[in-house]
Amino acid sequence: MAVKVLVVDDSSFFRRRVSEILEQDSNIQVIGFAVNGREAVDKARELKPDVITMDVEMPVLDGISAVKEIMAATPTPILMFSSLTRDGATATLDALDAGALDFLPKKFEDIARNNEDAIALLQNKVKEIGRRRLSRFARPAPISRPTPAPVPRSSSSTSARSGIVQPDRSFSRPAPASSPAASSSSTSNIRASGKQYQLVAIGTSTGGPVALQTILTQLPANFPHPILLIQHMPAAFTPAFAARLNGLCRINVKEAQNGDRLMPGTAYLAPGGQQMLIEGRGGSRTLRVFEDDSPRITYKPSVDVTFASAAKTFGGDVLAVVLTGMGADGRDGARMLKQVGATIWAQDEKTSVVYGMPQAVANAGLASESLALTDVAARLTRETGCG
Repeated sequence: MAVKVLVVDDSSFFRRRVSEILEQDSNIQVIGFAVNGREAVDKARELKPDVITMDVEMPVLDGISAVKEIMAATPTPILMFSSLTRDGATATLDALDAGALDFLPKKFEDIARNNEDAIALLQNKVKEIGRRRLSRFARPAPISRPTPAPVPRSSSSTSARSGIVQPDRSFSRPAPASSPAASSSSTSNIRASGKQYQLVAIGTSTGGPVALQTILTQLPANFPHPILLIQHMPAAFTPAFAARLNGLCRINVKEAQNGDRLMPGTAYLAPGGQQMLIEGRGGSRTLRVFEDDSPRITYKPSVDVTFASAAKTFGGDVLAVVLTGMGADGRDGARMLKQVGATIWAQDEKTSVVYGMPQAVANAGLASESLALTDVAARLTRETGCG
């Protein structure tokens, strides 16, 4: 059965262009159009599409407000289109806050190697999120989190470097309602393995911004290891995303810079469009962040690349987690980690927006645990001995 799509944009040219691209795929059917957010809300209720593509800036009612109303009344998978600017990044994160599942730059050729890749990217994203039925994403009461105590930020933090003001808000959409209401209820009987770690590495893609926020905001300030975050995201978005997380979490979060020294209780987000490796031996480990023009590597940043580097540098002293995402990035890197004795966890299907990346790891027999999203933070703190 074809995925039914409602296309929302105030530009007739863009509505026509998106529609033509989507309907090149026989598994996608465009069933309607809306020219502003108010009309989108009405047509979502009337047409009941499987997916909505949504512009951010529109008259009458903007895209972010429209997402909020749609998610409150008729929860539907929403793919946002935004500009590759700082303002566009902030607006996109606000849209994910409101309930959108994924995003693409409005000029989505900017993150594809050619026109055919751009077309396939849009079609595949629509089909992937269209397979999810969002009744289970009905917005429950927000997860109660303690207010983070003020933590001194180093001068190298993302906000200091970029000038981005940290917002005083969190993603209001918590983990899916079908996942356990509280991590402690399903993890309290699970004992830590007793294994010693030096690094935590987390890879994700579609659905990752909300998943990472859900996990990182629950970690204590005294988390004992550095954390590497590999999120498929454009270069213009990662500074704003790191700054937002840094304002919400008790641990430090920053966009990684070349030469950063790995420190406990700090999460390093791989910059969009670049690769992140680990260098050094003994007590001093630093990050190498570099431009990658290799045509053989699809994702920049790539979970496989960073995981492989972690395997080479830290051996089996790594706890790696693969979260929601389209494709199989992370599987080969997880295999290298597994071969040297590292521990691999994967998010479960029920709480994944797209069960691609974690499924690839699980099906390859690499994951020792399959976890609901709301259980990951509690398991991390227990396993690493800080909770």
